Amino acid sequence: MSLEDKVKEIFAKVLSIKPEEIKSDAKLYDTLGVDSTEMVEVAVALEKAFGIDLADNEIKKTHSLNEIIAILKSKGAT
Repeated sequence: MSLEDKVKEIFAKVLSIKPEEIKSDAKLYDTLGVDSTEMVEVAVALEKAFGIDLADNEIKKTHSLNEIIAILKSKGAT
């Protein structure tokens, strides 16, 4: 499973939607309707899934799935 697919699975679980409904360029707040509580849940799930640490608000500052994937790659996630 690719990094993108793993991230989509995490978002799908938190947001209770199907992974195929999530596009790589989807805007988290506008397109997916992600709120701040859900972003905290996503951040925690990403940290656990990839064994990385994310700084407070690091994920909240992003606007798209692609940006989150870039952050994860920069931290060595695969």
